[in-house]
Amino acid sequence: MKVDLANLPEEGQQQAGEISADFFELGSNDAKAVTPLRYDVYVQRFDNELLLTGSLETTFELTCMRSLHSFEQTIHLPKAAVSHEITEGGVIDLSEALREEILIELPTNPRCEDGDLEMKCELDARYLAVDKDPETDIDTAPARDEKDPWAALDALDSKDN
Repeated sequence: MKVDLANLPEEGQQQAGEISADFFELGSNDAKAVTPLRYDVYVQRFDNELLLTGSLETTFELTCMRSLHSFEQTIHLPKAAVSHEITEGGVIDLSEALREEILIELPTNPRCEDGDLEMKCELDARYLAVDKDPETDIDTAPARDEKDPWAALDALDSKDN
């Protein structure tokens, strides 16, 4: 999203549009944007600052931290407010500022039950060590070969004090 300061009216103006999902530049193991970033913002200049207020929205494909299933979740900011300092005149690209506003809202521990489609977020019981069915072909975790660091304290008798 670019703003031409020379053509920006003093009272500000409404701008709407889309920015390609590719501009999020997320790694292959991270969230993946599946829709463009849609914005509908009001841009206004205050001395050496641009203020954008309005809505931002895009949809990401995430991996559930519990079930490891992929799901889609829309990040919608109906009342976003972005401030950008003006350091020089001309045309200012505000795409990076909008990108940051969306990315900061991504969940750190995504769960499929919070996605756009209603899902039940459950772990597969076969992977739980507590109630594991002995008939499954999934191996249990190997026992730790290292010594227990608490064993020396456990061996102390409280009566020796």
